[in-house]
Amino acid sequence: MNRGLTAVVTACALCAAAAVCAPPGAVAQTPAAQVQTRGDVQNGKRLFERDGCYQCHGYAGQGSRDGARIAATAMTSAAFARYVRRPFGAMPGFTEKVVSDAELADIYDFLKSLPQAAPAKDIPLLSHLRDK
Repeated sequence: MNRGLTAVVTACALCAAAAVCAPPGAVAQTPAAQVQTRGDVQNGKRLFERDGCYQCHGYAGQGSRDGARIAATAMTSAAFARYVRRPFGAMPGFTEKVVSDAELADIYDFLKSLPQAAPAKDIPLLSHLRDK
């Protein structure tokens, strides 16, 4: 595996580990909390594109070779902000000089407004997985 791909795979694994290994209550949210937004979703979308988040995470937060899926994230806004400020792996940190706390709140609310990915069993091209 080449060095760049190894870094990307490591970054994705670390993002997943951060979501799984967070303290109880820091990752999971109630369904009601997933619907409520306090920030400006449209501004969050604009900032997501302006700050280049889409380049690794995709325009709809669906993830890619270079970034984890972050649409409809299960992270709390505090955990999200903490990770954006001090990430581990290949993701660069975004200080308050680059994106303010208010802008991060808007980006978070944009991500929370995106639909969750469909389960593999509900995707026609993956119908062979339904039998399992």
